[in-house]
Amino acid sequence: MINYNELARSAKSASFKMATLKEDIRNNALKAISKALQENKEAIFKANSEDLGKAKADNLAQPVINRLKFDEHKLQDILSGIDSLLGLADPLFKQLLQRELDEGLTLIKTTCPIGVIGVIFESRPDALIQISTLCIKSGNCSILKGGSEAAKTNKILFDIIKSAGLTAELPENFIALVENRAGIDELIKCHESIDLLIPRGSNAFVQYIMANSKIPVMGHADGVCHVYVDKDADIKKAALIVADAKTQYVAACNTLETLLVHKDIAEEFLPILQNTLKVKNVLIKGCNETQKIIKCESASEEDFETEYLDYILSIKLVNCIEEAIDHINKYGSHHTDCIVTEKNTAADQFMSYVDSAGVYQNCSTRFADGFRYGFGAEVGISTGKLHARGPVGLEGLVTYKYKLFGNGHIVADYAEGKKSFHFKDK
Repeated sequence: MINYNELARSAKSASFKMATLKEDIRNNALKAISKALQENKEAIFKANSEDLGKAKADNLAQPVINRLKFDEHKLQDILSGIDSLLGLADPLFKQLLQRELDEGLTLIKTTCPIGVIGVIFESRPDALIQISTLCIKSGNCSILKGGSEAAKTNKILFDIIKSAGLTAELPENFIALVENRAGIDELIKCHESIDLLIPRGSNAFVQYIMANSKIPVMGHADGVCHVYVDKDADIKKAALIVADAKTQYVAACNTLETLLVHKDIAEEFLPILQNTLKVKNVLIKGCNETQKIIKCESASEEDFETEYLDYILSIKLVNCIEEAIDHINKYGSHHTDCIVTEKNTAADQFMSYVDSAGVYQNCSTRFADGFRYGFGAEVGISTGKLHARGPVGLEGLVTYKYKLFGNGHIVADYAEGKKSFHFKDK
């Protein structure tokens, strides 16, 4: 039986060594991992095929199966992500502040790794690679728990990454894989060894982690993303953006779920949009006003707070931009929301008042991604406001420490007025 406390303590011990590794060692490990993944791709695809077969036999939902699939296309995306990581500047040992507090007393603020990061994710085996490589580049150790539906794929990916990392001189316990679902409850109790938890899954699952662990949690629950088509929108542009945001990849958390349309443009826009979405077999659910313009199913209030992760779109007509903003702030998940408009003052208003990690003008919500932001990849998307927000890449996986250099300085001299501070930034 696995002792999860011991597993976490081993990772914590390794994290102190990991935090001091020079950039070339970490980059060499990434190169070795990239090469090993390419060399072992047929074995990876075979394991994934077995996972897919079991998932279909178990009648898992199609969005889950879509996320589970790991093919040549996914592999090439992963390899491109690792290549991008290699090209990014080292996030560690950056000097953020140098301040002379008094003569001979200097304060320096520098970036450093968080330490041990536990990531619990579902379905997507490619997430295992993204997370582990980001942790390596940022000098963190990782403890990973994937979904049972991807058990065989996750295991072979983990074995490849660990073997390549050890060959490249990373510490023995730089990465660990939890394969037993029961291990989650044990893992989230290891607050003395794990510094950060990133859960990626359903709203209920994320809430469960938050409620049952003392470890800081970073991430998001649902991805209820919106596009608002303003009265001053370019209709052709709007139809393309909505179609991409909804159908480019429906199983992602940055996929469009609710469309808001200004009433003044609805009669012209909705029929065009319906024809565009018909090609992708998108089921439309609309408010009463929407149903008067196009034939569609009725949308309930519950639909407007639902993350479908499927070819389903809710549509609501609004009277003004303020109504659209109020709807998004009430029903949205603070993930990513977009306005389609040619009027920059409307875009400025939307971006200022919508309380989301990503606010866009005239582009698909699907751009909310660490790779597309140039972060190399992401460990997840945070809808919180502390430490990191939006796609969490390298910068979200480092913190900082203060280093104070003195020469026999003591606080008593300042408290008694014998000395005084003269703060000077350098």
